[in-house]
Amino acid sequence: MIIAQDLIHKIEAFAPKDLAESGDPVGLQIGDPHQVIHRVMTVLDVRPAVVQEAIEQHVDFIWAHHEVMFLPAKNLDLSVPQNKMYADLIKHNIVVYATHTNLDSTVDGMNDWLAEAIGIQNAIPIKPNDDGKTGLGRIGCLPESMTVQAYAKKIRDVFGVKTVRIIANDLNQSIQKVAVLGGDGGKFWPIAQAAGADAYVTADIYYHVGHDILAADFVVIDPDHHMEAIANKHMSEKVKLWFENDNTLTVFPTSINTDPYTYL
Repeated sequence: MIIAQDLIHKIEAFAPKDLAESGDPVGLQIGDPHQVIHRVMTVLDVRPAVVQEAIEQHVDFIWAHHEVMFLPAKNLDLSVPQNKMYADLIKHNIVVYATHTNLDSTVDGMNDWLAEAIGIQNAIPIKPNDDGKTGLGRIGCLPESMTVQAYAKKIRDVFGVKTVRIIANDLNQSIQKVAVLGGDGGKFWPIAQAAGADAYVTADIYYHVGHDILAADFVVIDPDHHMEAIANKHMSEKVKLWFENDNTLTVFPTSINTDPYTYL
């Protein structure tokens, strides 16, 4: 018999809460940590369609990357879709636990998974913690140099998106040392450049920030925040490994695409 707290202990040993950035509300979001669990679903985002999938699949524990309650509810008006989603989770006894920036910073976590996927070798944090091993972002080298355009196409294909945004003065520029930071990492581009990166892969680059990047003659490739969905499979694999000798737990990633954007 496995209770939710058993899984929470494993998650927190892997991605300690003290690795989270200040003000990031990681941890238990909804539910009873003492309830017995049988079916775990790993997700990037907890959205109404994801919750409906969880209900249909009889899930009793959701491990999410993005917090479901990043902003507190101001009321419990169930005509509001977000509040209705909370109510559905409670009604169906689904525990929700989130690891956000602590998953980004931990060893063999989000940014290591991203670095591996886009070919960055010997990756180390670009914004390391005191131990030098954990921290935000990763930087390392590609096996061989590539042009900005060729590498951007590789990233597009790896994440299965129709398009990527490129900020560069020269698409034929050769790059080899690359930094990556999952999610909204635009404010860290000066750190990536100072660390010696030829290019930086992150998401949600703002218009005026893009101008600053061009003025600094740096390269940024933005494949969309949803690139972090790569974590769903990795998180499921972690849980399966932690409980490999227990046949009472079923674990799987969500099948729902939660990217809010449509590209034409």
